[in-house]
Amino acid sequence: MERLRQRLKSAEKALTSFRQLAMLKNPSEVERDASIQRFEFSYEACWKAAKQYLFDMEGLYIGSPKGVIRSSREVNLLNEKEAITALNMVNDRNLTVHTYNEEVAEKIQANIEEYYHLLELWVDRMNQGILS
Repeated sequence: MERLRQRLKSAEKALTSFRQLAMLKNPSEVERDASIQRFEFSYEACWKAAKQYLFDMEGLYIGSPKGVIRSSREVNLLNEKEAITALNMVNDRNLTVHTYNEEVAEKIQANIEEYYHLLELWVDRMNQGILS
């Protein structure tokens, strides 16, 4: 359980940093690239927290991000619509290595705020789950 608390704390810290850029309405190219970078490490921290949550709280060992999202749906950490968005988020995360491609960077940036809110909601629900 201690590892889960550490993972959640790391995810919260990453999200605090991400929030500053995720809410920008017309980011410059540098701000866009920075927000994509913060999205990357926030996403990583959150899915790994969810992986630990599923192991500690549900007894499930899931190794992949998409598996963690599907299992999060099964245990009601995410609803159906949120899980679909989260699966799309994984695909966008996998594209972040191509942010030098303007079209890819703009596609990801278009979803940044929605992804921030989803990650925040996911972490909040995990925190509620460990308090129950």
